[in-house]
Amino acid sequence: MKQFVCPSCGAVNRAPEGRDARQAKCGKCHQALLTGAPVEVTGAQLAAHQKSTKGAAILLDVWAPWCGPCRSMAPQFAAAAKDLEPDVRLLKLNSDNEPAAASALGVQGIPALFLIRDGQVIARTAGAMPASQIVGWARQALAKAA
Repeated sequence: MKQFVCPSCGAVNRAPEGRDARQAKCGKCHQALLTGAPVEVTGAQLAAHQKSTKGAAILLDVWAPWCGPCRSMAPQFAAAAKDLEPDVRLLKLNSDNEPAAASALGVQGIPALFLIRDGQVIARTAGAMPASQIVGWARQALAKAA
């Protein structure tokens, strides 16, 4: 069974195996659990996703609005969401707005990608990359950590 945090209201929802999680709606607010697009999160929301996401991984993009490579990678990261969901939930964390969360992750350069499973970072990389490379890196890291 997969478990996701609703991007609209923050409620924790389960998506039973055998059903397409991309069709799941929140039991509380009735909005889609997976949107096919990255979800912008605060540090507190990231912690909730890390704690409550089960049966799926999280791919976190740590970025800043002033960062040219971050801005150029944003549409590539969004395109990767279409390929990776529902096995990987894509989140974005603005390091300028959430310096404590970025520091806790050990961010040294942006854009930075963190692959998280069961609340733990299992892989990390930095630098802008195209959607195909983001998808390939995430899938390879997940297979290696299995």
